[in-house]
Amino acid sequence: MKKKFEVWLPLLLSIVMILGMFVGYRFAVQQPNKKIFKKDAANALQEVFDIIRTRYVDSVNIDTLRENAINLMMDELDPHSIYLPPVELKEANEDLSGNFEGIGIEFNQIRDTVNVTYVFKGGPSDKAGILIGDQIIKVDDKSLTGKNIDIFKIRTAIRGPKGSKVKLDLLRNGKPLTATVTRDNIATPSVTAYYMLDNKTGFIKLSKFTNSSYREFMEALQDLKNQGMTQLIFDLRGNSGGYMDQAIEIVDEFLSGDKLIVYTQGVHSPKTEYRCKRAGIFETGKLAILVDELSASASEIVAGALQDWDRAVVVGRRTFGKGLVQEPFLLSDGSALRLTVARYYTPIGRSIQKPYTGGKKVYLDEVWERYASGQLYYADSNKITNGTPYKTHGGRTVYGGGGIMPDVFVGLDTSRYSREINKVFLNGSFNDFVFHYYLSHQELLTPYQTPQEFAQHFDPSKDMWTQFTEWVKKDTVNLSGIPEFEKKRVIDRMEAQLARFKWRDSGFYQVMNSKDSVVLKALEELGK
Repeated sequence: MKKKFEVWLPLLLSIVMILGMFVGYRFAVQQPNKKIFKKDAANALQEVFDIIRTRYVDSVNIDTLRENAINLMMDELDPHSIYLPPVELKEANEDLSGNFEGIGIEFNQIRDTVNVTYVFKGGPSDKAGILIGDQIIKVDDKSLTGKNIDIFKIRTAIRGPKGSKVKLDLLRNGKPLTATVTRDNIATPSVTAYYMLDNKTGFIKLSKFTNSSYREFMEALQDLKNQGMTQLIFDLRGNSGGYMDQAIEIVDEFLSGDKLIVYTQGVHSPKTEYRCKRAGIFETGKLAILVDELSASASEIVAGALQDWDRAVVVGRRTFGKGLVQEPFLLSDGSALRLTVARYYTPIGRSIQKPYTGGKKVYLDEVWERYASGQLYYADSNKITNGTPYKTHGGRTVYGGGGIMPDVFVGLDTSRYSREINKVFLNGSFNDFVFHYYLSHQELLTPYQTPQEFAQHFDPSKDMWTQFTEWVKKDTVNLSGIPEFEKKRVIDRMEAQLARFKWRDSGFYQVMNSKDSVVLKALEELGK
């Protein structure tokens, strides 16, 4: 019988498997328009397409054939070289641009209805009077109810060019209403949380490396310094990467002189070094970098450089192991290749790219194998197999060949969720309950001015747990026999989710960090 697993791990793995294929640009500004299929250059592949188009017995879609052929070629390369059709290219670029054009809401499908779960303050929907809890029934008179709702199609329908209008048919407390929203640019911050953990320790959580990450990071860093920060915990857990230049700029704020940050090299790409260019604003304070198995690419550049220079203590678990640099090549039909053109190396010469000779599936499943083999739980098994040893500038031994090994290992909690709790997370009952509890108990959060105050004084245990056990009975889940320690973990997450509704991701992390073993270990290390 397979081991029971932490409920969130498969979901996070799915995210990194998808997002990890869309990140790794060498530079945000490099968008060369290099054509692959030139109309004036005859080649065997183009000849085959022409022959099929003009002589084949049935009608065929040449565009589909061409796309399939390109994808087959990409499958013969590394896992991060991919082909993006025009629609997917637009979405991928949006993800790393730091903003998108839309109406400024977050939504989720709960049961068979689309519910508004957050409204961006000052955004188009906020101005139109839309509230958290509103149910979207129609978009421009097209129905959005039923069990087979396509979230991608909903997002496409809601988003659109800045200045354009969209009509929403809503239900609020069972009563119908209509709102017309004028779309605008919506910022998507990559710094999802920053605050003071105590009177000298700052915390910054960076979710990805977008066009605006360095600017956001600097604003957060300066604000924390103004509040008296002398040591920092920089959280890159779950950060699958993004623009390499943003990572380089951030590292430059921690290192002095003209120290080497990273260099890239490939068969067709000469060695290129990226060094510090200016005095950083946090070159001397104590620093901890948090990483895990989903920290990849640009995150590994940051962790690797600061570890090589003995500038920071790296805390957590071994990173993903993506040391490849992609460059975009635009094609004539609006699609693009993101082709791996080089490997990147840490300052002492480590390539942290893990092997990919077994194919994409084996490559992506490798993180799951770490879980199954116990590497995510026990320090002794959290090793790089046959990794090449290197010496940092301070003489410590580190390894290349499969991610960044942390200086201080903190494993996953070995007390796994029971089958019943796993079920309520996976079937959506947990999120549904917390969302509805928030809607009917918003007044409970009103007295609290900050997430930290909320975490210290709000006690959800009795009332929320009782209501939750009744809520999940409709899904034939009985929680009466749940152990006390497991009940507490669920209640802690309920509290954090409530904080998210009022204070966004910053509130969630401020509540969860007070109990997070990796954050607590980092605080301990900084105190030495």
